[in-house]
Amino acid sequence: MFELLTDFNVWTSLLTLTVLEIVLGIDNIVFLSIASSRLPKSRRPEARRIGLALALIMRIALLSSIAFIIHLSEPIVTIFGQAFSWRDLVFFAGGIFLLTKGTREIHHLVDGDDEEMHARGATFFSVIVQIAIFDLVFSIDSVITAVGMAEHLPVMIAAVVIAIIIMLIASGPVSEFVHRYPTVKMLALSFLLLIGMTLIADALHFHIPRGYLYFAVGFSILVEFLNQSAMRRSTGRSGKKH
Repeated sequence: MFELLTDFNVWTSLLTLTVLEIVLGIDNIVFLSIASSRLPKSRRPEARRIGLALALIMRIALLSSIAFIIHLSEPIVTIFGQAFSWRDLVFFAGGIFLLTKGTREIHHLVDGDDEEMHARGATFFSVIVQIAIFDLVFSIDSVITAVGMAEHLPVMIAAVVIAIIIMLIASGPVSEFVHRYPTVKMLALSFLLLIGMTLIADALHFHIPRGYLYFAVGFSILVEFLNQSAMRRSTGRSGKKH
C-alpha cells in the first residue's frame, strides 16, 4: 500500500481518472436536476444525496468484481448477425428510458403544464427508482472506463469517491440554476435526449465520441448565456427609460 502512495504513476492515473469520472458525471448531475424537480423543494437535496450515494455504492460494488465487469462486455446473444453483450443491452434499455423521460418532460414544459406537475409532485420513492435506473446504466460506463485506465483497485475507488463528492457539491447550484430558467431546463432535457441517442448508438456498436456531445451542449449553453445577458441589458435599459 505504501508503494502505491509513493508511485508518481499512481498519482497521475488517479488525477486523470478523477477528471474523467467528473466529466462523465455531468450526465448524472443533469438527470438528478430533472428527476428531483418533481419533488417539493425541501426534499430535493435529500433525493440528490441519495441518488449520488446509490451511484457510489453501485460503482464500488462493480469495481470490486472486475471479472464480472469484463464479462459484461462479452457477447451473449446474436441478432441479425450482430453480437450483443449485457453492456449493450443495458445501454439500449437506458437509452430508451432517457428518450422516454426527456420527451415526456419536454412535452409538459412546452404544453405549459409544468407548474401543474410541480404542484402534484411525485412520490419520493418513484424519483429514487428513476435515479437508481440511471445510476445503473452510467455506473457500468464509468466502471468500464476506470478498469481500462487504472491498474489498481484502490486508485479506481479513490477516483470514483472524489468524483462523487465533487458532484455532490456541484449538484445543488446546478439544479437551482436549471430550475430558475425554463430555457436552461429545455437545454438540459435536450441533453438527456442526446445522451439517450448516444447510448442506443453505443448499444448498436455505433460509437459517438462524448467530446462531440459535450461540445454541442457547451456551445448551446454559451448561446443561452449570451441570450440571458442580452435580455438583462434590454430589461435594464427599459427600466431606465421609464
